[in-house]
Amino acid sequence: MGLIVATKAFFKLLFDKNLSGSFDQWARAGGASEATRNIESKPAEKTPTDPSKRVRSDAISLLAALQREARLVDIVKEPLANFSDEQVGAAARDVLTNTGKVLDRIFDLQPLTDQEDGADVETPTNFDAGRYSLTGNVSGKAPYKGKLAHHGWEAKKCQLPDWTGNKTSANVVAPIELEL
Repeated sequence: MGLIVATKAFFKLLFDKNLSGSFDQWARAGGASEATRNIESKPAEKTPTDPSKRVRSDAISLLAALQREARLVDIVKEPLANFSDEQVGAAARDVLTNTGKVLDRIFDLQPLTDQEDGADVETPTNFDAGRYSLTGNVSGKAPYKGKLAHHGWEAKKCQLPDWTGNKTSANVVAPIELEL
C-alpha cells in the first residue's frame, strides 16, 4: 500500500507543474528539513540558469532515463488485455528492477526511518509535516504516537542526466528505433 501511494505522489509532483512549483516554494520557505533543502541538482555549465530559457524539462529528462533504462513508458502504455498475468508479471519484474536502479542512481533514495512497518513510532513535539503524514484519528497536540504504515523516502541527491540534444527533440522521451 505505501509503495503505491509513494509512486502516485512521485509522479504527481513530477508532472503537475503547479503542484511541483508549490512544493518547491514551500521547501525553499523553510517547510522542508535542512537535509531536504540541500538537495538541488547542480546545473551543468551548458544549462541556462534561467528556468524560462531551459531547452528541456527536468521531468522529461527523468522520464527519458526511466524509458531508456527500464522501459517504463513502454509497459505503462502497452495495452495489457492480450497478455496473461504471468506475462505481465514477468515483464514488470524487469521494469521495476531497472526503475529502482535508475532512481537509486539519480536520487540515492533512503528510508526516512529504519523502523519496520507496524512498529510503534512517536513524532517529535515540533515535527516537520513534510516528514510525517498523520492519518486516522488525529487530535490533540504533538508528540503523536502511532503504528508505522510506511517508512517514507528521502532523496539524498538529485543528479539528472545532462541534456545534450537540440530544441526540436527536447520533448522526445524515446526516439524512434529503426532496425536496419
